[in-house]
Amino acid sequence: MATLQISLHSKCLKREVTFNALLPVDLPEGFGQPVWSGEPLRAVYLLHGFSGSHSDWLNFSRIRELSDRYQVAVFMPAGENHFYLDDENKGEYFGEYIGRELVDFTRKLFPLSAAREDTWIGGLSMGGYGAIRNGLKYAEQFGRIIALSSALIPYRIANIAPDYNDGIASYKYYTSVFGDLSQLLGSDKDPEKLVLDVKAKGLELPKLYMACGTEDFLLDVNRRFHDFLEGEKAGHLYEECTGAHTWDFWDKHIEAALKWAVEDSAYVINA
Repeated sequence: MATLQISLHSKCLKREVTFNALLPVDLPEGFGQPVWSGEPLRAVYLLHGFSGSHSDWLNFSRIRELSDRYQVAVFMPAGENHFYLDDENKGEYFGEYIGRELVDFTRKLFPLSAAREDTWIGGLSMGGYGAIRNGLKYAEQFGRIIALSSALIPYRIANIAPDYNDGIASYKYYTSVFGDLSQLLGSDKDPEKLVLDVKAKGLELPKLYMACGTEDFLLDVNRRFHDFLEGEKAGHLYEECTGAHTWDFWDKHIEAALKWAVEDSAYVINA
């Protein structure tokens, strides 16, 4: 397993940024893991949660092992609590950085497949929202979305009052990230609107894997989006089982999600 930390000057963010990468290209034979065939690799762009960093997946999950096992390159950028959204006022385009610039850059640097079906985006909590939003916003780029315990908070913060504070952040924070909250639903920050946009354009929706624990404080919004997708007959795999907003749950389900993505089967973990 080749593990790298890479810095680049991002045009979208107008500064130097850092991301971590895993490339399963150097595994010797005889260790019980697949050996790279030399063919272009599938890739997943894996996003961290609120208050996290680009090192979270490396530090708290078995992503190194899973990258080797499933022969998938993994790229882990930083979201800096911006929910992977564009901020036009500051000229910081996190969504475009994740959805286009980072993909283009890594394809130039590494032996990656350029095929949509081999290019995936995933994440947990804030990163789950970022994966859904940018996977749909750049649907021509990503063939699959992996969304774990997704912070689908547009449902909660649309039209909130100025004195709102949910114990995580305040009205001022949410306004700084999502913009005018009275216009949030129906905007390009609203996953429901993005699903409808993809369908209206006649594009194929990325295949979606969602998972959320029954003890997770975000369960209601994940169920709501799942119900919306069911109503739209938007094919997806939704798993709900015992678990909270923890790395135990995410580590378990990133394995399930990668197995689903690689094998293209409805792989279900026993609850």
